[in-house]
Amino acid sequence: MSNTAQLSPAAEKPDHVPESLVYDFDFYADPGLIERGHDRAIEVAKEAPEIFWTPRQGGHWMIKGHKAVFDASRDTESFSNSPFSYDEMQEIIKSLPADYPKPLIPTPITLDAPHHGTFRMPLQRAFSPKAMKAISDDIRALAISLVEEFKPLGGCEFMSAIAEPLPVTVFLKMFGLPVERQVEYRVLVKQHLAATDSNPSAVQERLRKVAAAMHDTIMERKENPQDDIISMLWAAEFNGEPATINDMENYCVMIFVAGLDTVMNGMGLGALHLANNPKLQAELKADPSKVPAATEEILRRYTFTLPPRFVAKDMTFQGITMKKGEKAVLLLPTADLDESEYESPEEFKMARENVHIAFGAGPHRCLGSHLARVELNILYEEMVKRLPEFKLDPNKAVQYHGGPVWGPESVHLVW
Repeated sequence: MSNTAQLSPAAEKPDHVPESLVYDFDFYADPGLIERGHDRAIEVAKEAPEIFWTPRQGGHWMIKGHKAVFDASRDTESFSNSPFSYDEMQEIIKSLPADYPKPLIPTPITLDAPHHGTFRMPLQRAFSPKAMKAISDDIRALAISLVEEFKPLGGCEFMSAIAEPLPVTVFLKMFGLPVERQVEYRVLVKQHLAATDSNPSAVQERLRKVAAAMHDTIMERKENPQDDIISMLWAAEFNGEPATINDMENYCVMIFVAGLDTVMNGMGLGALHLANNPKLQAELKADPSKVPAATEEILRRYTFTLPPRFVAKDMTFQGITMKKGEKAVLLLPTADLDESEYESPEEFKMARENVHIAFGAGPHRCLGSHLARVELNILYEEMVKRLPEFKLDPNKAVQYHGGPVWGPESVHLVW
């Protein structure tokens, strides 16, 4: 996405949606979002209904309030992570010709219970706090090298210089993919996340490109396992059966897209906040023990993911009539700016007691949250420790993008 994004056509309102619940907001291309980022999220948090219907992107629900998001995230019987149930998808697969490629199903994120737990389990250990602590020294060494590389230059475009190479390099090494191909991989991910065509054939075409880029490495790890996630998944069993190439591709397309994009947006939003708050830089430089608290408040103030859900049955949810098959986006950025949950939510307060839901809630809570926290804490600590006071370049405006992950396209820092 870029700041030239165009609003999608407005869809016709369904009869069961009252006019009072309609709020026009395109989470990919809203002009205010593209121009002002989370300042627009504050407006939506204050103006829009707790749950609203937008005519953009084909027409769908957006769940805005903190309680509504929390409840919907935990109610997987009402809000599915896929437009098709596991059994429905298996029937579709069985109906396909023998020589037809099996559909790619990003796993485990698009599965519901009990299948979600079965396929999530092998990844739990790989992303556990203990595993993240084991690689923290390597993450710190990489963060230091990136900061020190640009320090003598008096400034940098932060997203391309630091926010992208840091988490992407860490992820590729963990996953077992060649680091030297990271530019190619990032292009694929950006194309996938920026695409608004939700037609199943279009989605499958994009996922096939992602799987194809990893295919040789996936197959090589089957024959020559290494100390990486791809090798670990090949060694796993699912319902007593060994992993298949289809299982591996389903896992890899999900982890690939999430691992190569999400955290870098969080880093960019954090750098923006620090650049606009020199007193906070000085406070963290003087007392690095405050960095974790600052990280958590930055995550709350600038929550950046919007997980999609699908209404699993005709129902009434918190007084609102919803129909099976309708899309419902969990608007986590506004949930963490909800005045009913946080006092003066637009203000940055490290002493807040209420916990944010930037990583979601319920069984689908972000699997990579421990890794994200380690990376963010280390980066912020090393930035304020090693750089002089930094600020935004006044001659280069920040550009934002929308979509399922919000963040800045570019952040020009000077010091």
